[in-house]
Amino acid sequence: MYTKQQIVEVEILDLGDKNQCYGRLDDGISIFVQGPAAVGDVVTAEIFKVKKKYLAANYRGLVKPSPHRIDPICPYFGLCGGCKWQHMDYAEQLRLKRKQVQDALEHIGGFKDVECEPCMPAPELFGYRNKMDFSFTDLRYLTPEEADIPADQLKKPIDFALGFHAPGCYSKSIDIDHCDLSPEEMVMALNTTRAFCLRHKEELPVYSTFSHTGELRNLVVRKGGNTGEFMVNLVTTTHHPKLMQELCDDLKSVLGDRLTTFVNSTTSAKNTVAFGEQEHVLHGDGVITDRLGDYTYRISANSFFQTNTAQAEKLYFQILESARLKPTDIVYDLFCGTGSIALFASGHCQKVLGVEVVESSVRDARENAVRHGVGNCEFIQLDLKDIKQIEQEMRDFGQPDVVITDPPRAGMNPKAVKTLLDIAPATIVYVSCNPASLARDGQMFCEEGKYRLVHCQPVDMFPQTNHVESVARFERVD
Repeated sequence: MYTKQQIVEVEILDLGDKNQCYGRLDDGISIFVQGPAAVGDVVTAEIFKVKKKYLAANYRGLVKPSPHRIDPICPYFGLCGGCKWQHMDYAEQLRLKRKQVQDALEHIGGFKDVECEPCMPAPELFGYRNKMDFSFTDLRYLTPEEADIPADQLKKPIDFALGFHAPGCYSKSIDIDHCDLSPEEMVMALNTTRAFCLRHKEELPVYSTFSHTGELRNLVVRKGGNTGEFMVNLVTTTHHPKLMQELCDDLKSVLGDRLTTFVNSTTSAKNTVAFGEQEHVLHGDGVITDRLGDYTYRISANSFFQTNTAQAEKLYFQILESARLKPTDIVYDLFCGTGSIALFASGHCQKVLGVEVVESSVRDARENAVRHGVGNCEFIQLDLKDIKQIEQEMRDFGQPDVVITDPPRAGMNPKAVKTLLDIAPATIVYVSCNPASLARDGQMFCEEGKYRLVHCQPVDMFPQTNHVESVARFERVD
C-alpha cells in the first residue's frame, strides 16, 4: 500500500501528459512525476495522489542522473514554467519532441501507419524569442529560500512582481531580472519598466485579479528578428499621459535608437490576457516590422506573429513543401494572422484567401500585401466557427484546391472542421503548436475515409521548452 507524502525512488522511463514524467515502481505500479526530471534519471519523489492503477508524485531529488542531463543556465529553472527542458541536452529534446507528435497521432488520433520525420532543429538555442509577455502581480511568488523569512527582512517587496507566473499560479509572478530566451533589449526594457513602476507604486498600483482594481497588467516587448526594430507595449487599465511619457523617456534614455516605438495599451477586461482594447502611441508609429524570406511584415501590438523569426522561415518553407502548390491552385489560409503564410504562398499559386478573427491582424495583413505589391491575396475578418456566413464570398473567390490552417493551441472548432470537410479541398496542410489538437482534428478529417494523413514534420520553434510545432499534409481520398 502506498500513502500520500511517502517518498519513493523511481527510474524515469518516458514522458507523460502535461509535461510529467513516467516511471514504474518495482511492484509494477505506474507513477507520474511532476518536476525537473529527465528520461533516464533515477529520482526520489513524494506521492500526493494514490489511485488504483497509478500514483502521482512531486520530484524531490536526483539519485542518479540521466546520460542526457545537463546543468541549466537559468537561476529561475524549476520555478518558472517556461524553460522546462533546460536540464536536457538538445539531441534529447529533439527526440522527445518528435515522440510527442508521434505518440499523439497514434494514441489520440488512431493513426497507425504514419511515421513522423525527425524534428527539425533550431539554429539558436537561447535568445531566440522575438516577443515576451511579462505579467504584473500584487503578490510576489516566494522562492523556497524566502518562504521562512519575515516579510520586512526580504530584499524585494512581496506586493509587487513583474515577470512570469509560476506553473498553475496565476495570481502570483516570479519577479525576474532577465530571461535567457530574450535578446538584451527585452531585458533592458524589463528592468527599466520595473524600476519606474516601483517608483510610482501609489499612482500606478498593480491590477488585482481578486478586486479587479489597479492599473499595471502586462509588459509586452517585441523585436524584429531580422530587422532589429523594437517595441515596448505597457498594458494598463487606463491611460495616464504624463506618467506614460515619463516612462517612455526612461526607456529612450536606456535603449536609445534601439527603441522603435512605445505603446500604452489599455483594457477593461477582468482577466490577465495582454490584449489592449485601445492603443496610445507615445513614440514611433505603434508598429514594428520583421522579415521572413522576401517579405517584410507589419506587426502591431495585438498582432500574432511567429515567436522565433529564424525558425519561422524554416517552418514556412516546410509548409510550402507540404502544400506542393501549383500555379493554378486556389489557396485558403485559415487563422492567417498578419498574412505571413498567405504571402509566402502567393508566388506559388493562383490566389490566396486569408481568414482571421482579429481586426488589427487583418488590417496588418492587407497592408503587408499592398506593401509588397501582392495582388492575388484577399483577407477577411471572421470567426471560423461562423464560416458558413461567407459561403457566397467563398463561391465568388473559388473553391480551394489547398487549405492551410494554423489554429491556436485548442485546435479548430468542430463546426469549422465540418465546414472544411464540406468544402473538400484536395489537400489540407495543418500547422499545429499542439500535438493533441493535431491528432484530434486530424482524426475528424479522416474518420469517414474522406482524407488520409500522408506526412508529418515536427519543427522545433521553442528550444528548452516542451513545445513543438508540426506540419501535416492530409490528402482527399477520391
